[in-house]
Amino acid sequence: MDPEKEYHLELKRGDVGRYVLLPGDPCRVPKIAACFDQAQEIAFNREYRTFTGTVDGIRISATSTGIGCPSTAICVEELVRCGADTFIRVGTAGGLQPGIKLGDLCITTASVRDEGTTRQYVPLEYPAVADFEVTAALRDAAQMLGFRYHLGIGHTKDAFYTEGGTDLPLLEHCRERWKVWERANVLSTSMEAAALFVVSAFKKVRAGEILAIIGLTYKNEPIVAKEGIDESIQVAIEAVKILAEQDQAAGRKVD
Repeated sequence: MDPEKEYHLELKRGDVGRYVLLPGDPCRVPKIAACFDQAQEIAFNREYRTFTGTVDGIRISATSTGIGCPSTAICVEELVRCGADTFIRVGTAGGLQPGIKLGDLCITTASVRDEGTTRQYVPLEYPAVADFEVTAALRDAAQMLGFRYHLGIGHTKDAFYTEGGTDLPLLEHCRERWKVWERANVLSTSMEAAALFVVSAFKKVRAGEILAIIGLTYKNEPIVAKEGIDESIQVAIEAVKILAEQDQAAGRKVD
């Protein structure tokens, strides 16, 4: 085992840029990296796969987090130690509001902490909030590219099959909870944002999230079609360009 490399990611300082896109699926990393210049695969261990390249001369990486908050928290912790400080989760989700359609994009401003990982870091009173600069860059990028998007609160869960399940021991409880989130105008549900936002906040780094809606949870259809993923990648990359320009103007280092 190389003592210079992080245990799970098998990365060391210098392997990644300060800007990192975070899909869940390792298979989506080369898809994202195909949009980079001079992309190279740096490491692939467990659920963590990393490519690094450039976009308009900006050094940028993509690392998969795997599914859920435990693996996401590990990923962010180790990427920060490798020198990254700006994260955009590029994920998929189920829509919780009737006005949200398949293929729409959701830019998450904050997330309901309906999971267990972040409770081992901070009390539930601590909010899971996206970084303002990253969120604004994602919004501006989506507007510029002309994609249909929604901006608001998301939901993070641990158990995927509580959506639409009919044989759950807590069936009535789960159905009532989904109704609560719908009535509270929560836009989407996925499995990683709370850990990303909470860990990034206390580590004093930036994080945001853009989601492609591939299911309609409000209709008990958690997965319908993988639509909007290409658009979410385009928005995330454009947002990095916006952030890099802002960072350079503010005298912050851009790789």
